[in-house]
Amino acid sequence: MNDLCADIGYRSINHYGEELCGDHVDILEQEKDNSTVVVLADGLGSGVKASILSTLTSKIISTMINEGLSVEDCVETVAATLPICSVRGVAYSTFTIIRIIDNTYAEFIQFDNPLIIMYRDGVNYDYPRTETTMGGKKIFMSRIKLQENDTFIAMSDGCPHAGIGIAYNFGWKREDIISYMEPLIDVGYTAKTLSTILMDEVDNLYGHKPGDDATVCTVRIQKREPMNLMFGPPSNRDDANKMMALFFSKEGKHIVCGGTTSSIAAKYLGKPLVPSLEFVDPQIPPIATLEGVDLVTEGVITMDRVLKYAKDYLQDNESYSQWSSKRDGASLICRLLFEEATDINFFVGRAINPAHQNPDLPINFSIKMQIVEELSECLKKMGKRVKVSYF
Repeated sequence: MNDLCADIGYRSINHYGEELCGDHVDILEQEKDNSTVVVLADGLGSGVKASILSTLTSKIISTMINEGLSVEDCVETVAATLPICSVRGVAYSTFTIIRIIDNTYAEFIQFDNPLIIMYRDGVNYDYPRTETTMGGKKIFMSRIKLQENDTFIAMSDGCPHAGIGIAYNFGWKREDIISYMEPLIDVGYTAKTLSTILMDEVDNLYGHKPGDDATVCTVRIQKREPMNLMFGPPSNRDDANKMMALFFSKEGKHIVCGGTTSSIAAKYLGKPLVPSLEFVDPQIPPIATLEGVDLVTEGVITMDRVLKYAKDYLQDNESYSQWSSKRDGASLICRLLFEEATDINFFVGRAINPAHQNPDLPINFSIKMQIVEELSECLKKMGKRVKVSYF
């Protein structure tokens, strides 16, 4: 096992006028062989019928793999099961499978979806493909040894069809998509943000009235990056040194949230805490600096904004243009947790802040705990390893 991991993020838009998306993505983690399987299925047509077909296809594949069947058996079963449309002469659902094995190898199995785009060292990489026939259907298969920063972009055919008759005569060709995304690959964006950027451009090319469902799923191979965040002082003052010692002994960057907490950290480190007087965002208190700590912010108000951004990240990711560029405490935390961190350790103090006991204030102890719980769940859904320790 190496120190690499897979960052996976996807984004979809619906056919104009449809409430359901005809594409479906399933992500399956398998602990027994340390593998991750991503299935992107595209149902024929749009609306309810396409949604059912794509969901069924991805669920069949992911369930069979989870039960221990080989990828080849799963593909052959699905290929033989899916009927052919008598009118169009094409399958009722197409699919792309990416399997990451122990973060060492990647397997691609592709049936009738646009071919996966792969970037290595920041440029397009023409990976090897083997053509085979399963269940009477042509399948492309690949096996690739992984390197750090390898990036894969899988998509449904709604992406290269974007702009037909509007911006382009024959749609947005694969080579155009490759050129469009290439300068962005090594900037440091997350997989979800890369998918969002590409999908926003697809939506623009459709004139914001997509003529087909479109989905982008991006996989980035990156090194594991630990991150440590301390939020609130311990309930027992005598545990302060123990909490600080454990926190600062951890590998990776260190974030301290809260005025009292940062004062305790400054005392423990024997360094001055220097607050900033600059309100980058009028709704978010300023940050501070403390030697030995990578970021010092205010507590509940800042973390509540981080939670808001995290929830949006898991939905449409519309706020990424804000937190990816702003310099307020919440945005800085988001960049560290969403874009850099893969393994996050929360050190949460249970002390009750007397300032939060005013019934006229919207902040109390239970809200603080709820922020931690909800943010932890959001980060886990992003694919992060999260550990929460209470003091």
